[in-house]
Amino acid sequence: MTSELPSLSGKVCIVTGASRGIGKGIALILAKAGATVYITGRTLEATEGKPGSLRQTAEEIGQESAGQCIPVQCDHGNDEEVQKLFDRVNKEQNGRLDILVNNAFSGVKPIFDNAGKPFYEQPASMWDQLNNVGLRSNYIAAWHAAKMMVPAKQGLIVNVSSFGGLRYLFNVSYGVGKAANDRMAADMAVELKKQNVACVSLWPGAVMTEHVNDFLSQPLDEISSKAAAVFKDAEDPTFSGKAVAWLASDPNIMKKSGRILLTAELGREYGFKDVGGVQPLSYRQVKKLVSYQYPSVSWMIPEFVYVPGWLMAVSSHKF
Repeated sequence: MTSELPSLSGKVCIVTGASRGIGKGIALILAKAGATVYITGRTLEATEGKPGSLRQTAEEIGQESAGQCIPVQCDHGNDEEVQKLFDRVNKEQNGRLDILVNNAFSGVKPIFDNAGKPFYEQPASMWDQLNNVGLRSNYIAAWHAAKMMVPAKQGLIVNVSSFGGLRYLFNVSYGVGKAANDRMAADMAVELKKQNVACVSLWPGAVMTEHVNDFLSQPLDEISSKAAAVFKDAEDPTFSGKAVAWLASDPNIMKKSGRILLTAELGREYGFKDVGGVQPLSYRQVKKLVSYQYPSVSWMIPEFVYVPGWLMAVSSHKF
């Protein structure tokens, strides 16, 4: 069993959308590993009725971390604010940026508000709500990051994506956005390879974020009951942080560049676990897939049985 966290002392990171959820979990872990972490989001101070803020994340990091947290209020739908963010990091860190985590996503509330509706019954603005901050913003942030990483001949860009990039999940806009994020990481990896800069797409499992917890705390209907089953064994947001920390410290990270990486499988590879010592199952493990449809028989399936990656890729082709 390896140490839960590698040392990221001296590393400079940007984690977008870190007021709450997965971004917050990633920022907490990177700072705990010793990195200087710039966290971004639109909510600097906590407001009534809205969970999480940059200030709260920074305070949590400051209480138990070897690293440093610098909160920066930034709307990733505003190119000028994003430019100012990277200019600040460039100036304060003497041009150094080791890790960019593209996590900002403005579509969580619209997804839950329109759960179960087909695309033609949703507002047309759903596309922009999910893919302006969540897809386009990732490209813009990576564009800025590459300008700092390429001269240094090192760096890691992580797009937080999901299984929705492979199979239908939530709605049309969501699936298209996640598939595009996966393709973005693959194509950026091609152009960054000679510069020794890695770019990957990270798939967490179902994650128990603040929004998900609030959604599941409401009286259950057919949709929320199905969601409750999916999130029954949800990952903690910090599990994704451990995945990013180990990727950032991997001397052979370039071998993974351009790939889709699952947090559960990285946990087994690098030897880290979720909160409480739990080892989450991967989407590729037959045991997990069966548990969604036939939970009463999933116990009979051994954990070592996986669906091959090539088979999952082939099944997504529509030729």
